[in-house]
Amino acid sequence: MAARPSTAGIALRVVVPEVMDDPELDPVEHERALRALARVNRLSGTAGRIWREILRAARDDAPIRVMEVACGGGDVAVALAARARSSGLPLSLTATDRSERAVRSGRKRAERAGVAPDFVVGEAPDGLPQGPWDLVYASLFLHHLAEAEAQHFLTVLGRIARRVVVDDLRRTSMGLALATVAGHVLTRSPVVRVDGPRSVRAAFAPEEVEAMARRAGLRSVRVRRSWPQRWTLTADGSGP
Repeated sequence: MAARPSTAGIALRVVVPEVMDDPELDPVEHERALRALARVNRLSGTAGRIWREILRAARDDAPIRVMEVACGGGDVAVALAARARSSGLPLSLTATDRSERAVRSGRKRAERAGVAPDFVVGEAPDGLPQGPWDLVYASLFLHHLAEAEAQHFLTVLGRIARRVVVDDLRRTSMGLALATVAGHVLTRSPVVRVDGPRSVRAAFAPEEVEAMARRAGLRSVRVRRSWPQRWTLTADGSGP
C-alpha cells in the first residue's frame, strides 16, 4: 500500500521559473491558466479569508481602501467587490498585476459580474500605487520571490498599508499531492499542471514567512494555517 502524503513540511525551497511568468506564453494558454486558478481560489475559499480581514479593517462608514497585488485574472477582486455590493460595505478596490493581459482579463471578468474594481498594471513591489491603503493583500504570489525579494515586498506593503494580508501555499508533501491532483481534475491547462507543483516546492513555510514579516518591520504578526494546504499571514503596517 502506498504511503499517504504527509502534512509535514518539505525541508528546502526549490524555486524554478513558472510557465505563467513567461512573457512569451501563448495568450490562449495564459487565459486558460487564469480560469483554472480562479477555480482553485474558489475551492480554496481565498476570497472569504480576505473578506473577513476587510471587515475587521473597516472603520465606521468611511470607504475602506483596499489593493490586491498580483491579481492574475481578477477573480478574487471581483468576488470581493460583489460581496461589498451585496453587504453595502463602501469598498474602494484597486487590483494590480504586471501583466497587461491579466489586467485585461480582470476588467472583462468585472464587467460580466457588474462590479468595478480599478484594474491597473503595476510591478510589485516598487511600481505599486502608493495609496494610502487601509489593507493590501496578495494571494499565491510570495512563492515567486527569492527570500530577500520577499522580505522587501513585505517591507513595502507595511509602509503603504495599515493592514497587510498575504495568503500562499504550504510546502508539504500533502500540498504537493493536492496541487498535482487539482491540476488534472480541475483543468486541462498544461501551464497549471506544471506550475502547481512548482509553486508548492517554492513556497515559504509558515515559520519562514513569520520571521521575514518581523524582520520587515510588520507588527502584530500572525500566521495561521488555512484550508486546504495554505497559510495566511495578517499583520499591522505603518500606513495611515
